[in-house]
Amino acid sequence: MSRSDDGRDTYREFTEAVNMNPGELSTWLETDESKQVGWHKGGRTGGGESVGHESGRKIINLLRRKRGDLSEGDYKHMRKVVGYVRRHMAQRPSGNVRDTKWRWSLMNWGHDPLK
Repeated sequence: MSRSDDGRDTYREFTEAVNMNPGELSTWLETDESKQVGWHKGGRTGGGESVGHESGRKIINLLRRKRGDLSEGDYKHMRKVVGYVRRHMAQRPSGNVRDTKWRWSLMNWGHDPLK
């Protein structure tokens, strides 16, 4: 985080990128669709939690905390979320995206493109 913004820009960009509230995101992360998308650290056959699913759990924690209690590590993850959402949104497929892995992956990162 730069000294000039003291996290203000990062916080603003994060809250613009993440359009799901903690309850919505928590409910979503329990679905089968949420668990079947994304890159898994051990590979698809290695099982375990996907990077996006893990990020979703971190986002819930960030959303529930007071801004003054956020650490540099928290801001680093916020920047990662903003970058992911921006890159992924630029790859939007044509047609109805309601039941697509593209949307589900974004939702793991706290952004529902249909909102």
